[in-house]
Amino acid sequence: MAQQAYLTETDDGGSGPERPGDRLRRLAQRLFGGWRGDPRIWRRGIVPAVLAVLLALVMLVHSHIPNRIGNLGSLTETFLPWLGLLVPVLLVAALVRRSATALIALVLPVTVWLNLFGGLLTDKAGGQGDLTVATHNVNADNPDPTGTARALTASGADLLALEEVKASAVPVYKDALAPAYKYHAVEGTVGLWSKYPLSGVRPVDIRLGWTRALRATVATPEGPLAVYVAHMPSVRVKVNAGFTAQQRDQSADALGTAIAHEPLPRVVLLGDLNGTMNDRSLNAVTAQMRSTQGAAGSGFGFSWPASFPMARIDQIMVRGVEPVSSWTLPRTGSDHLPVAARVKVTTSATGS
Repeated sequence: MAQQAYLTETDDGGSGPERPGDRLRRLAQRLFGGWRGDPRIWRRGIVPAVLAVLLALVMLVHSHIPNRIGNLGSLTETFLPWLGLLVPVLLVAALVRRSATALIALVLPVTVWLNLFGGLLTDKAGGQGDLTVATHNVNADNPDPTGTARALTASGADLLALEEVKASAVPVYKDALAPAYKYHAVEGTVGLWSKYPLSGVRPVDIRLGWTRALRATVATPEGPLAVYVAHMPSVRVKVNAGFTAQQRDQSADALGTAIAHEPLPRVVLLGDLNGTMNDRSLNAVTAQMRSTQGAAGSGFGFSWPASFPMARIDQIMVRGVEPVSSWTLPRTGSDHLPVAARVKVTTSATGS
């Protein structure tokens, strides 16, 4: 079959085969052809230029946005990575307006965003771990708890934490997970399943009036490991009240206090914290622990909502333990994605 050649008009009025470079040059000519010699390129596009500077400032000083009105600071921090989507919008506005000022101003938000989140775009996994852990908010209304349990077992996790386990579903999860996990503990609506013996199991008071957190010692082959499983209260975004998270914030403070007083040097926290690592309201926890996703994950690791993940509110955090890799697991019958991590417990336990 004869090779088809795309033809383009040549300078002398004839036609000839069109090369990819020709199309790129024509596109560049359309976008920038009228810019040279036009003094207005510096005066046009003031609005997108100002918006670009404001976007950079919001990302740069997000921790100083006050929470007094509708917890605006925490709301911004929860979805902070998504502010980067405004950059291409402003880029289009700058090109349409033929504004050199707006294009130069865009360098600011791009630089700030890359400084905050550029490291998450690379795969940081490496080395060999000795323990795989996973956590999943299984959703109290999960229509297929047995299928969810099978999917989680397939992850190969040595430790598996479940949150939002309603009382009627506990026997289902126990039976489905029993072949892979010899040991388990359930306190309130959270549970821990383990391939290694558990001891020192107790509920953790996170100021809710009912139990949604536990602590256990896991006898791993590399030595004792303190494991916390927690499910922080839900947050809501309301038109008349903004980002309502007071109960979540109080529970985070209580959990942070409990972890701070943990006598074992090696600690793992598994759970649905209903907040991201950027949310300052979780500082009581995040200031003393490392996120496995941030330290050794690939990408953002968004876990909620499962249908279109926009935020990582399901966390695996460690202290005195070295993260090796971190990832999300396939979707189950829950509205959250499970998350997993591989860690090295044999690392020297020297704190956070």
